[in-house]
Amino acid sequence: MYSLSAKQLSSLVKEGKISAVEVTRYFLKRAEAIDPSVKAFLTLFPEKALAKAHAIDEKIKQGKSVGKLAGVPVAIKDNIHIESELTTCASKFLADYKAPFSATAVRRIEEEDGILLGKTNLDEFAMGSSTETSAFFETRNPWNLSCTPGGSSGGSAAAVASRIAPLSIGSDTGGSIRQPASFCGTFGFKPTYGRISRYGLVAFGSSFDQIGPFANYAEDIALMMDVLAGHCPLDSTSIADSKEDFSASLSQGVENMTIGVPRNLLKELDPSLIDLFNNAINEYVKMGVKVVEIDIPLIKYSIPLYYILAIAEASTNLARFDGILFSKRSTKAKTLKEVYEYSKEEGFGKEVKRRILLGTYVLSAGHQDAYYKKAQKVRRLLIEDFKRIFQTCDAVVLPTVPSAAFELGAIKNPLEMYLQDIYTIFANLAGLPAISMPIGLDKNQKPFGLQISSAQMQDAKVLRLSAALEQQLKLQTCPPLFAKEFS
Repeated sequence: MYSLSAKQLSSLVKEGKISAVEVTRYFLKRAEAIDPSVKAFLTLFPEKALAKAHAIDEKIKQGKSVGKLAGVPVAIKDNIHIESELTTCASKFLADYKAPFSATAVRRIEEEDGILLGKTNLDEFAMGSSTETSAFFETRNPWNLSCTPGGSSGGSAAAVASRIAPLSIGSDTGGSIRQPASFCGTFGFKPTYGRISRYGLVAFGSSFDQIGPFANYAEDIALMMDVLAGHCPLDSTSIADSKEDFSASLSQGVENMTIGVPRNLLKELDPSLIDLFNNAINEYVKMGVKVVEIDIPLIKYSIPLYYILAIAEASTNLARFDGILFSKRSTKAKTLKEVYEYSKEEGFGKEVKRRILLGTYVLSAGHQDAYYKKAQKVRRLLIEDFKRIFQTCDAVVLPTVPSAAFELGAIKNPLEMYLQDIYTIFANLAGLPAISMPIGLDKNQKPFGLQISSAQMQDAKVLRLSAALEQQLKLQTCPPLFAKEFS
């Protein structure tokens, strides 16, 4: 079963060729065998998952209709609420916090008969690019257990790559779905901002955050978009009337489409990976896609823009974690002031503290005009830049990351870690849909991803381009360590 797509698994369940209980037990068994070495999950839900599977089988037995995800296990990043289950955000501050409600994305998965398998590890409060800032443990890359799976959605990527779960969801603030997807050799999709509801997602940068799916096949990303996309009245940033048949759009073909390649940006790419990138572009040419060279002048400002605006929003969003309502209270505190100070000192990790301090600095009275307001103006110019670019091409194609997965502990300098997002941040700044898909392995047998982005609301176009290239490349994308059954 581990090699089947979610769509194939669901079809088998609906046709009665296999039961939802059998599927669930199979993947729980894989989790039991694999997760001690990968450490993708913070929590597993065996009882909840099997109860849901029994209910699905009973519906099928009675001839009732079932949902699009019938019998398919789905892993959920642990900054997305599931009612009555822990939402820790991989932080000591929320180690005992149980969600009072389910996120809209989770509710829609359950309504379509998806089976919630468990909650996955992440960088604390989704702040990081390697899942090393988790307060609990480091997640490992299924292709090389000494390497990072990326971050912040490293647990969700590793769960799908190691075939513990056919599907998962994560959140993407500056590349946190696409970068781990590239490192782990999976598909990872950040939709247009507002396409999937953020209700029930613990906020990091509210104008950047977006929930999105991981899968091993393009058709499964489209399937998840069919389930997750659509207006949500509980999210003020949710786009109205955004329902679309993403799965049907995959068959429309890509002939006569135009992709733009900003080749001047490839100087940041590891030279050993340039052939993989060029090969993918050549495959598009074979399919009748036109390739044009483009220039995106303002993209060079994307990292400083992001690390002014996103951390300013983070500083505001994390102010609520003060030891009073949501989070653990320090036992040392004797006064209200000490509750605030000691609780935050003990609860937050180093990277979260760093971003709160920087965010507070750029919002302070003496610096708001020089940093925050100026960055907002440049962000608007970047958005206009992309509107101009998408008048001449259907999509922009770039590497997802500048290198393949690095070893855990290899990057000590925070600024060097921030540069991991050099190719991904622009999509969050401009609210664009963007996908990372595997295009091959480097000389050390580590996966490498291609990023495809398009104009706002052109999510289906991005999915079509990724599905067409997937069929053309026909890659084997399962890590050798886990391409087997576990009894």
